[in-house]
Amino acid sequence: MRLALRLLCLFVLAAAVAGCSARKPAASPEARPLSVAMLIPGNIADGGFMESGHKGLMKIQSELGAKVDFIDGVKPDKDKLEQALRILAQRKPDLVIAHGGQCNEAAKAVAAQYPDVRFVVVQGKVTGPNLSSYEVLQEQSAWLAGAAAGMLTKTGVVGHISGIRVVPGLKGRAAYAAGLKYVNPKARLLTTFCGNQDDNELSKKVALAQIKGKADIIFTMLNSGRQGAIDACREKNVRQIGNVKDWTAQDPQVFAASAVADVSWAVFGAGKDLADGAWKPAVEKKIGLSDPEAVRLALAPDVPATVRERLAGLAERIRTGEIEVSVQYDGPEFEVK
Repeated sequence: MRLALRLLCLFVLAAAVAGCSARKPAASPEARPLSVAMLIPGNIADGGFMESGHKGLMKIQSELGAKVDFIDGVKPDKDKLEQALRILAQRKPDLVIAHGGQCNEAAKAVAAQYPDVRFVVVQGKVTGPNLSSYEVLQEQSAWLAGAAAGMLTKTGVVGHISGIRVVPGLKGRAAYAAGLKYVNPKARLLTTFCGNQDDNELSKKVALAQIKGKADIIFTMLNSGRQGAIDACREKNVRQIGNVKDWTAQDPQVFAASAVADVSWAVFGAGKDLADGAWKPAVEKKIGLSDPEAVRLALAPDVPATVRERLAGLAERIRTGEIEVSVQYDGPEFEVK
């Protein structure tokens, strides 16, 4: 009798376990990795804006485990940018990143054609139902670059060289002019948009012309074409202020300062927001001096302590909103013949 009862209990227990096993859901397959595609309309080894963007994409791959894809070397022509963005969107990634304000209109058009794909423009000013812009506020470090130039110039004349007239470049030039005027209202600014971010022969010609015009500090907002300006500055013993990355760490003899605006943070930020479920459409996300790893003014070792201290105070006043950084410039331009 006891044996029969024991066998009955074992049978009931086995049936209960079998029933639980039958009701247990099958293990879910591994989540599909995030996929991010990027349009980089330039050379990913330009030592500047394009390289920084590519660095951000590689960080998305290494730190978020994402599958990444990119098209580079596209000229900043709206039709060509649209064509490249369509190619990327047709691959159905989780996110398409268009790198640079020159992509504003192209991204807006293509995002409307692919409503199921998310789009981000880095340094952009466009939004939509599936489109946002992520912007590193390079105008804040450019303003400080202008202030530094105003304090360091001995001739009272400083230069600025950029390539194409995209919104971020125009804003950076305006901020540089405003910072210069704030600390040295009598200083003269020679500013030139030469039409090409990557032409070293052209940038050297412009730099030499500005140096002939008495500029002893030149702020360069260039990509691969920066080397021509570096060569001109080295030949004529003139200092330069770089942008995007810390050029003072690379060449402190030429670079007195560098308006760091590391756009890789905007690229990575867009990917991380998506991975974290925090990405939202129709927003403009801004990264400024409050994130010093992304935006700051780097200074060469020979910059006097008094200049450093004053610049640190000005940076704090920008962070707190006491100083409003102007992004409008209506002054003269320097023509190179």
